[in-house]
Amino acid sequence: MNKFLLTSAALLIGAAGGYLAPQYLGMNGDMVGEAAPAADEPLYWVAPMDPNFQRDKPGLSPMGMDLVPVYAEDLAGGGDSPGTVSINPQVENNLGVRTAPVVFSPLQETINTVGYVGYDEEQRMDVHSRISGWLEVLHVQSEGEYVEKGAPLYEIYSPDLVNAQEEYVAAIRSGNRYLRDASRAKLSALGVPEQVISRLRKNRKILNSIPFYASQSGFVSMLNVRQGMFIKPATRVMSIGALDQVWVTAELFERQAAQINIGDHARMRLDFLPERFWGGTVDYIYPTLNEKTRTVQVRLRFDNADMALKPGMFAQIDVQAQPTAETLNVPSSAVIITGTQKRVVVALGDGKYKSVRVETGTRLGNRTAIVDGVYPDDQVVVSAQFMLDSESSINSDFMRMTPPEMGRIDETWAHASVRELNVENRTVLLQHAPIRLWDQPAMLMEVPVDDAVDLDQLQPGTTVQVLLNGGNMRELKVVDVVLPQPKAPREQGDVL
Repeated sequence: MNKFLLTSAALLIGAAGGYLAPQYLGMNGDMVGEAAPAADEPLYWVAPMDPNFQRDKPGLSPMGMDLVPVYAEDLAGGGDSPGTVSINPQVENNLGVRTAPVVFSPLQETINTVGYVGYDEEQRMDVHSRISGWLEVLHVQSEGEYVEKGAPLYEIYSPDLVNAQEEYVAAIRSGNRYLRDASRAKLSALGVPEQVISRLRKNRKILNSIPFYASQSGFVSMLNVRQGMFIKPATRVMSIGALDQVWVTAELFERQAAQINIGDHARMRLDFLPERFWGGTVDYIYPTLNEKTRTVQVRLRFDNADMALKPGMFAQIDVQAQPTAETLNVPSSAVIITGTQKRVVVALGDGKYKSVRVETGTRLGNRTAIVDGVYPDDQVVVSAQFMLDSESSINSDFMRMTPPEMGRIDETWAHASVRELNVENRTVLLQHAPIRLWDQPAMLMEVPVDDAVDLDQLQPGTTVQVLLNGGNMRELKVVDVVLPQPKAPREQGDVL
């Protein structure tokens, strides 16, 4: 009987345990789940513009913007530097993120300006009489008239010219060679044409009015006299200018003037023949600045064999400036200018981006030189960069200490020109720019070249970007070289 009771009690206790155990374990399981949220659940929510404003549930920021969830993986960061932003490929595509490489190449700009066609002043002459008298005949009737070299321009009556002729004839008849030569020289000094003197020597007939002829072909650009007028040596009778070449005077802004050199190629187009282009060169850069317009005048020279170009025409001009020395540069659209600094958004790979402070140099065309902040072959964002920068700049340190392929601070890129190369000892003599990372000034120094570097890239006279390893003069070594990108050949020709 007792054995039966013990067996029954054991069965009841086992049944109760089987029922209560799952209930107890289930409660503990719920408690554990509440203590540790799932990995895909937000830890808290923050304001987009103020990371210090945090809430434990969705809502609005003080600025009325939706709070942004923060996940555990965001806090972990994977060792990323401050300000690194991660976005997935779908978001990249929706934002239209585009990147461009940092390149080491010359900068070149085509400067667009306007100008006016004018006479070539080197082929323009003013006509003056060397003696006072009356214009008996004026062969040129109006400005713009074309005259050939040797054509008569005007005839002048002057008592002094009549007397000089009589003296010359008398000297010839006297047979005195010295007197004859002196009187002939007097006629030449008064501007009497050589053919008139020769005719006078032959026929000894005095002319009341002496004709004067054009010494060059060209168009009459100015006519200041009329037939019958009394003129003096100070009177400018007319001006004659040739048009087989013309000058075009253009104006450049101050910042553009330093980019132009004499001999630079220029291209011109005019409204009256919009389908035609003329090719010319920069002939002269004026030394003064217009204080009112803050511009510098530049003189261009163009051939005009068919006389299509007329003085006074308005022209649109493109001047191809000389390329600068090779330098690191990025598209100008990648540079973000704020009130206190300039920066770019660098693509770090795997959907990660960071705003980096840069020091910029010259801006030419759509490219901007970079003095410090990025390295060759870095990828910078050129589209949607403002959206990425607004997120990265919240907590970014804006620092870019080393290139992506470097793992140590003792390596840096330097802009240098090769002076000498010792192939046998694998050393190179470099004239390098200042190295800010090491506080090293520009200097001339000889450094060894790593075995992995192709010495053909370090030919004397070339300008390169070199990756230096060491950090001090005793350990310095060239471990990588980036050559400048080749310039595209420029088409030549006068008429394009």
